[in-house]
Amino acid sequence: MAWYHRVPAPKLPSEQRKSRMEGLWIRCDGCGEIIYKADVEKNLEVCPKCDEHFPLPVRRRLELVLDPGSFEEHDIGLESTDPLQFADSRKYKERLKASQKSSGEGEAFVSGIGRIAGREVSLGAFEFNFMGGSMGSVVGEKVTRIFERATERRIPSIIFSASGGARMQEAIFSLMQMAKSSAALARFRAVKKPYISVLLDPTTGGVAASFAFQGDVILAEPKALIGFAGPRVIEQTIRQKLPEGFQRSEFLLEHGMIDAIVHRKEMRERLAQLLGLLA
Repeated sequence: MAWYHRVPAPKLPSEQRKSRMEGLWIRCDGCGEIIYKADVEKNLEVCPKCDEHFPLPVRRRLELVLDPGSFEEHDIGLESTDPLQFADSRKYKERLKASQKSSGEGEAFVSGIGRIAGREVSLGAFEFNFMGGSMGSVVGEKVTRIFERATERRIPSIIFSASGGARMQEAIFSLMQMAKSSAALARFRAVKKPYISVLLDPTTGGVAASFAFQGDVILAEPKALIGFAGPRVIEQTIRQKLPEGFQRSEFLLEHGMIDAIVHRKEMRERLAQLLGLLA
């Protein structure tokens, strides 16, 4: 039997204060400042010092742009299966359960019908906290249904994209969603109502290569990373240094790839204006 045992060192007053304050402050990736978390939340998850846009939970985003109490969620209960029995360091089913628990959502996309300034719209938004907003068969089905409902009701459609692209755990089933959603969008064109695509940080991969870049009007939040492959992958492939700000929304606006950059605080007003002009 050991003649000694380890006793935890007592916490000093400063350490006790640090543990109580943990989680109350965040560091801004834009300016590097330490900011009181409550101030960021009050400012719609935007840095009050440099305007850096932080990720926004999907339902909070819909709440900010829609008329109060107007959102009617559709496609509830659609959840991914595991047709390929995929496993890497973890089983796909385990990753799904972990993402459902951490995000509070059943999938990486929320869809439904709502109103903006009194005008009915079919819309949806990605939850990036769910497996990086990746598009599997369920996400693709929900996006497709957004366009199908808009076609049936002859109303505008809006999608807020924030995604790392196709979900590798579903392989070809995921890639098929690019064609399926694009085909539904092509059918929607017949009703001559606008489709507004809002690109958030990040919008990449198969989502960027399909419906995200097919909007009649394409908006983006400031400094959003937008493109098919990431900057590091491109640099390694072409063995060239990319221009400053490459694939950020400001760069895309300058080169004619998007129509406007809209601050989060102004998004509802801009969408209402566009719907008034186009719908």
